[in-house]
Amino acid sequence: MSKKSPLCAKPVKMLRKQLAIAAFLITGLTAGATDSPAIASDEKTIIVQSTTSTQNSGLYNALLPVFEEETGITVRVVAVGTGQALKNARNGDGDVLLVHAKSAEEAFVSEGYGLERFDVMYNDFVIVGPQDNPARLSGNDTITEALQKIAGSQSLFASRGDDSGTHKKESQLWKTAGKTPADSSGGWYRETGSGMGATLNAAIGMGAYTLTDRATWIKFANKADYTILNEGDPALFNQYGVILVNPDKHPHVKEAEGQRFIDWLLSERGQDAIRAYKVNGQQLFFPNAK
Repeated sequence: MSKKSPLCAKPVKMLRKQLAIAAFLITGLTAGATDSPAIASDEKTIIVQSTTSTQNSGLYNALLPVFEEETGITVRVVAVGTGQALKNARNGDGDVLLVHAKSAEEAFVSEGYGLERFDVMYNDFVIVGPQDNPARLSGNDTITEALQKIAGSQSLFASRGDDSGTHKKESQLWKTAGKTPADSSGGWYRETGSGMGATLNAAIGMGAYTLTDRATWIKFANKADYTILNEGDPALFNQYGVILVNPDKHPHVKEAEGQRFIDWLLSERGQDAIRAYKVNGQQLFFPNAK
């Protein structure tokens, strides 16, 4: 009679152990799948797909506690670039969209992904750079003249390069200036593929100019010797809009709670709260709901 080989017995024991673990995991996942929807449906919680500037500026820290106390609705913010926020909302990964790229927002609604777009507030964009100002930008320059000087001198410029609202605006401004800086990508034109805070840090680290929304710049702590070198051109206007994701496209959207959040932002109460938010005595956003 032949003896059992220890080489055969060991794999059998291992297989039994793996099967037992798999059965335990399947049981746990099945139980979780049964419980989770009930928990989620009971929660008065909405998800807002948002641009980063509203988060980085601290605005939500000022607004959301007030809204949540008044309504009992919890707001969870997913702060990403506007392009990504639009993509997430198209996929149904949110109830409300709050971003700053009006033409893209209008397309979102016209394609049936959102119900209606509303203006909420505005501020502006600025060009910041080092005090030695190698492109010799002047306070009298239009944004077109400023960008032409940067491109003409091949001074370093840091772009977000991430399809955010800020990047969309920057691309539009370069086009108006008659320049295609992407042709110099990796040279004087550097694309970070990052959010505004990371791009500001990168710009300061390499001594580059960059375009930023004013709210993020005011809140930004690591300014070093950087300052605003171009501002005030009407082309730098920065409008924010809010949209309810279409529940006909995504039936899980919390329509009532999401609409209540939008209505609150557009109400006198919400608009006053936006107006009241300041950093170092400076107002960051200007309400303009109609």
